[in-house]
Amino acid sequence: MNNNIILNTPFSFRNHINSWFRSLFLVLFLFLSSFLYSQRLPYPEAKKGEQVDDFFGKEVADPYRGLEDLGAQETIDWVKAENKVTSDYLTAIPFREKIRDRLTKIWNYPRYSAPFKSGDYYFYYKNDGLQEQNVLYVRNGSDAMERVLLDPNKLSVDGSVTVSSISVSNDHEFLGYSLARGGSDWQELHVLEVESGKVLDDEIKWVKFSNIA
Repeated sequence: MNNNIILNTPFSFRNHINSWFRSLFLVLFLFLSSFLYSQRLPYPEAKKGEQVDDFFGKEVADPYRGLEDLGAQETIDWVKAENKVTSDYLTAIPFREKIRDRLTKIWNYPRYSAPFKSGDYYFYYKNDGLQEQNVLYVRNGSDAMERVLLDPNKLSVDGSVTVSSISVSNDHEFLGYSLARGGSDWQELHVLEVESGKVLDDEIKWVKFSNIA
C-alpha cells in the first residue's frame, strides 16, 4: 500500500499541474478573445469639452459634461450609436433566441399582488403574463366585480411609462399616482376619481425622490 502511495503521488501531482495549466490557459484564452473582440467593436467617440470646475482652489476637469444634457441632439445621437453597438453584439449571439423563448415560457403566467383596503375599496395589481407593466384593479367590496382602474400599458406605445407609486385619499374618493417615463427619476403626479376612473386636470411635474402626500 505504501508503494502504491509513493508511485501514485508523482502522477497525481502531474495531473494537478496539468489541470492547473489547462485552467490558466482557458482563462487567458477567454480573456484575450474578449479583449481582441472588444477592440473590433466600433464604439462611438464621445465628444470632449473644455469644462473645468474649481472646488476650493482645486481644478477638476469634467470633459463629458455635455452628455448630461439629455435633450441635446449630439447626446441623443451618441446614445443611439452606443445602443446600436450593444444591439449588434447581442443579436449575433447564436443561442440568444433560445434563451428568450425559454424565459418567455417561464414568465408567461398570471400574477397578482396582495390587495390593500381603503374604505370599501380593495386595490391590487394584476398581470396576465407578458404585460410590460402591472395593471391596477379595484373592487368596491370583496364580492364585487373587479375593474381596471389604471393601466400603464396604455400610456405609451412601448410600455416605457411606469406607475411609480400610488396613494388613496383619506376619504377614499381619489387616487394619486406618479408616472415615470423611460426609467427616469423625474416623476409626474396625477389624480383620478376612484369611482368613475376619471383622470382630473391636477398635475405636478418635475418631482424626484418623493412620495405622494
